[in-house]
Amino acid sequence: MEGINIRGTSGEGFDQVLTPEALVFLRELHRRFNPAREQLLRHRMERQAMINTGVLPDFLPGSREIREGDWQVARIPADLQDRRVEITGPTDRKMVINALNSGAKVFMADFEDANTPTWANLIEGQLNLTAAIERRIDFESAEGKAYKLKENPAVLLVRPRGWHLPEKHLLIDDTPTAGGLFDFGLYFFHNAKRLLANDSGPYFYLPKLEGHLEARLWNDVFNFAQDYVGVPRGTIKATVLIETVLAAFEMEEILYELREHIAGLNAGRWDYIFTFAKKFQTNPDFILPERSQVTMTVPFMRAYSDLLIKTCHRRGAFAMGGMSAFIPNRRDPAVTEKALAAVRADKTREAADGCDGTWVAHPDLVPVAMECFDKVLGGRPNQVDKQRPDVSVAAKQMLDVTVPGGAVTEAGLRSNVLVSILYIESWLRGVGAAALFNLMEDAATAEISRSQVWQWVKHGAHLQEGTKITAPLVREFAAEELAKWRENIGSEVYSQGRFAEAVRLFEEVALGEEFVEFLTLPAYDLID
Repeated sequence: MEGINIRGTSGEGFDQVLTPEALVFLRELHRRFNPAREQLLRHRMERQAMINTGVLPDFLPGSREIREGDWQVARIPADLQDRRVEITGPTDRKMVINALNSGAKVFMADFEDANTPTWANLIEGQLNLTAAIERRIDFESAEGKAYKLKENPAVLLVRPRGWHLPEKHLLIDDTPTAGGLFDFGLYFFHNAKRLLANDSGPYFYLPKLEGHLEARLWNDVFNFAQDYVGVPRGTIKATVLIETVLAAFEMEEILYELREHIAGLNAGRWDYIFTFAKKFQTNPDFILPERSQVTMTVPFMRAYSDLLIKTCHRRGAFAMGGMSAFIPNRRDPAVTEKALAAVRADKTREAADGCDGTWVAHPDLVPVAMECFDKVLGGRPNQVDKQRPDVSVAAKQMLDVTVPGGAVTEAGLRSNVLVSILYIESWLRGVGAAALFNLMEDAATAEISRSQVWQWVKHGAHLQEGTKITAPLVREFAAEELAKWRENIGSEVYSQGRFAEAVRLFEEVALGEEFVEFLTLPAYDLID
């Protein structure tokens, strides 16, 4: 087909996804919107250069009228009114079934941080989601256990990749298409009318936005896509993840740009922590302590969460709380009970603050989170009526990275190093959501770990024990921790992994002279 070059290999059912009609639609999306995407990515680099010179973010003076204006977002569909617990995960067949059956109100099927974008993962994921929408998805494990959809499954939302990620397996006019347009385009083209026939709709989560101009581009994409397939404008509903510090200063503007298509904002806590290390990479005033100490109650996290709730409810949109990544440990009830107490406290705080729902990464956390929100919501589907007039947040509060008692311990540094390497190794094997040390690690949590290491080395931070953090020290800890890991899993299993590549990539993104914007960009060159 003219201008279209598929470089991925074919597999069973792939022709059902990559139909000529769908490919033409992707070609139209690319030709119309990729130039604007590339311009926005250049704009990101320009803003980063300004921050590197010491210019701090602030609320935009040119859009004060939007922030002070009297407007509301468009009506939100009935099946998105109650989102008190949402579960997230990749799009493999078993995960899709378990998540939809989990008892959560919403399943966010992830083509982004919880997914390695191998060609097989992407196309099989699309097949799985269509099968789920048509209620014909099933799975049988190697042990013979059968999985099928129950009645009244969770509402399906899909997260395409962020604007920064390319799709190298599909060239249009000799240029890789955007991963986000690829994921969105195939899902929307094949399923928009199917979803409407099921009294639902094409609902999305939008990741990694850095401002309202990037939201405007998504809005333009939505309008074109709806016109193209013949569904009314406003059919698409999107929830934007506020997971960059720049987007946090433009929440009102993002809602406004997407006001016909927006359902809410989500406090994407893990990427938000990562963005502080990334955006303020040259500024020693923004050094963060180890990640376990950066909770939602520290000043800059608390300020952005409160502002998100106030902003959303003022405009009639939903405010979604952040992720709990804990995985229950059935072998150690004491560990599980301690972690569940922390999860319960976190979700209780979110519900009391005014969040309309929250995220979990494991089905066993659904009842815990549901209980916390049920206590506050009762029979109400949400609490948009909680307006939070008590909240008044200044730019200084948004940038206050004070963490009382914050420090970097040797154990914390070793943990960051090992988690980074193990996650990268898992990602290279095609597994983008990795269960490590009772947590579900994805690209966002791995980004925190490696970016903190880079920041500590760059600025010569010291361990609480007194040792200066240097590149040789990090390499020493990496070798020691991997040796323990090899002993733990056995040499044969270790030799079947991709640990040597993972170590090289870790050193590139954690010890390189220049900060690598996303670890998934160089990693993408190493997968099929």
